[in-house]
Amino acid sequence: MTASLTEVPTAQDIKAAAQRIAPYINRTPSFSSLRFNELACGEYLLKGEHLQLTGAFKARGAMNAILVHQSKALSSGVITHSSGNHGAALAWAASQVGAKAYIIMPSNAPKSKIASVRHYGGVITFCEPTLEARETTATRIQKETSAYLIHPYDDYDIIAGQATATYELLKDNPEIEHLFVPVGGGGLLSGAALANYYFGNAKLYGCEPELARDAYDGFVSGKRVLVKNSETIADGLKTSLGKKNFPIIKSHVNQIILLTEKEIETGWHICLETTKQFIEPSAATGVAAALKMKTKGVCGILLCGGNMDVRKFTLR
Repeated sequence: MTASLTEVPTAQDIKAAAQRIAPYINRTPSFSSLRFNELACGEYLLKGEHLQLTGAFKARGAMNAILVHQSKALSSGVITHSSGNHGAALAWAASQVGAKAYIIMPSNAPKSKIASVRHYGGVITFCEPTLEARETTATRIQKETSAYLIHPYDDYDIIAGQATATYELLKDNPEIEHLFVPVGGGGLLSGAALANYYFGNAKLYGCEPELARDAYDGFVSGKRVLVKNSETIADGLKTSLGKKNFPIIKSHVNQIILLTEKEIETGWHICLETTKQFIEPSAATGVAAALKMKTKGVCGILLCGGNMDVRKFTLR
């Protein structure tokens, strides 16, 4: 029986999570592009979490949390609120052990992400597109179903699972000196911060849309800030930093880089053109930050996901 983490994950906790989820997830590749390196004026390694199962790094944390709480999941199911990627990942992870997953989604979630949650068997309840509405609806459905709540990012088991992406990247490429990681709720960035602290020595940059700048403002002020309604194209980064994530980020991240919508869009196009990798706008924040900083030395970029509505594009 594996106990749930109640404190900040240790190096051993991250290694244990990596071993626990290894039979279920993809060990995603890291790769480079000569054209991208020329444009960014440096040497970059991109970690392809858009090639992860369910199309995003979220599969790691969700699978780790499900395995840690397997008995509860099988007894009454699990529940979460998500704009898409965590919801799909949790639905998939629950299906791997035969459990039910209830997913609370904002009414404006991308159609492709709604379809993904349904594909993996998630039972969806829609709500208004605010954090308050998501949490209130999740509480109501949880009371009705007795399902176990697995938070999208404000959870140490989730953080340990997400940390395995950076753990893999640094294990394969210990020469990395700078690391660019998107930040929304902070699950990926806080996991990256811990993995880098224990297993690497890179300067770590959180990459955030200007229209959802709570991480930046909190980092500067030293106090956790809540984001209001955001209209950024990086739909996976609209959430506020979690209570467990913020102190980890504050302690182990070097800088938060803000990106305009135009910079994110340009990063998305350049990634597609130079690497031939189809990523979602949230992942493009890391690319955009790398292009903006033009940092010298070996750099890593976490391409956090690739889930977006491809039917927005036409061939003629």
